[in-house]
Amino acid sequence: MRKGADFLKNLTLLGQFSFSLITPLLLCLALCWWLSARMGLGGWIYIPGFFFGLGGSGMFAYKFYLSVIKKDEAAKNEREKVSFNEHC
Repeated sequence: MRKGADFLKNLTLLGQFSFSLITPLLLCLALCWWLSARMGLGGWIYIPGFFFGLGGSGMFAYKFYLSVIKKDEAAKNEREKVSFNEHC
């Protein structure tokens, strides 16, 4: 039963990670579509919007990487900690 719960947890985390990666790109492209339709800007506006969206996704990926590294370091330090009664 535990394996099924772990699988669902990992599947949920993967979905959240994917959603968080694609959202900045979609928001920037939606803003470009609105600017193009309402303000009459040309199709060139999609090019910087695409790169800004990729930048936002890259920033999320970098922050996520830093948080994983920080958690790994904390777990490593916790495992190396020796209490008074367990040093022998």
